[in-house]
Amino acid sequence: MLCPVELIDRPVKFWRNIHGMNVVVCVKQIPDPADPGALDPETRTLKREVKLILDESDSYGVEMALQLVDAAGEGEVSLVSMAPNDERSGLATALAMGASSATLISDPCLVGSDSLTTAKLLSAAIAARNPDLVIAGSESSDGYTGTVPEQIAAVLGFPSVTAAKSITVNGEGIEVERQTDAGYDDVTCPMPCVVSVTAGVVEPRYPSFKGIMAAKSKPVDIKTAADLGFEPGSVGWAGAGQEIVDVAESPQREAGEIVEDDGEAYNRIVSFLEEHKVI
Repeated sequence: MLCPVELIDRPVKFWRNIHGMNVVVCVKQIPDPADPGALDPETRTLKREVKLILDESDSYGVEMALQLVDAAGEGEVSLVSMAPNDERSGLATALAMGASSATLISDPCLVGSDSLTTAKLLSAAIAARNPDLVIAGSESSDGYTGTVPEQIAAVLGFPSVTAAKSITVNGEGIEVERQTDAGYDDVTCPMPCVVSVTAGVVEPRYPSFKGIMAAKSKPVDIKTAADLGFEPGSVGWAGAGQEIVDVAESPQREAGEIVEDDGEAYNRIVSFLEEHKVI
C-alpha cells in the first residue's frame, strides 16, 4: 500500500546553474543478483550486510546524464544514494564512469524505510545540490516499486517525465521521447524536473583504469537522517507506512506454444505479435 505524498515542510529554492548542466542521478546499491544473499525471516526484507553493487538499471541513468553534460559542453554529474553501513562500492562504479561526486545517506535508523520515506530523504539530499535535472531509473532491481522517482518529484514540487528513451536539452527545458506500448510520445518539460529512464536506452560505458583510480579521490559526502533534518521516529520501521506481509517463490515459467507449420503458421505468428502489441 502506498502512502500519501507529503511535501517537505521547509521551503526549497532552485535556480538555473549558469556554469552548465547540473545533473543529479539517483543510484541504488544492491546485493549482487548473482549472489543476492538471504531474507530476514522477521522483516521479510533482503539482508544487506554484504558488498553492494551499482544497480544495472541505474547505470543507464548515469550514462544518460554524462552524455547530456558532454553535449552541454560544461557542467557536472553528481550522485545521490542511500545504503547501510556507509557502503559505497556501487557509488565507486558510477564515479569511475565519470560522475564528479556523491552524497551517501547512511544511518542505522533508516533500516526499514518505505519508498516514500526513501524519496523524502533522497529529495533532501538532492535539494542541497540545486540541480537542473534529476535522473533516476524507472525501478530498482531489488524492489520494483517503480514509485520513488515520481515521489521525489512530488516532494520537490518538480514536474516529472517517466519511461524516457531519450532526453534533449532545449533552452530552459527538455524534450523527451517517452516510451509507450505503441511507440513513443514527444514530451516537453521545463527544468528543473525529474526524469526516469528505461533500461537499455543507452549503452553504459565501462569504467576505465584511469576512471577507477580517479574515483578513489572523488568526494563522497556521508549524511545521516539528522543531517537532513529527519527525526529517528519518522524514518525506518518507525516511520514506514507500508509492510511486507508475505514472500513467495515466483511461479515457474510456462512452456511456450508450439505451432505446427501447415502453411498457415504465419497467421498465428502475426496474431501473437498483435496480442503483445509488437505490431
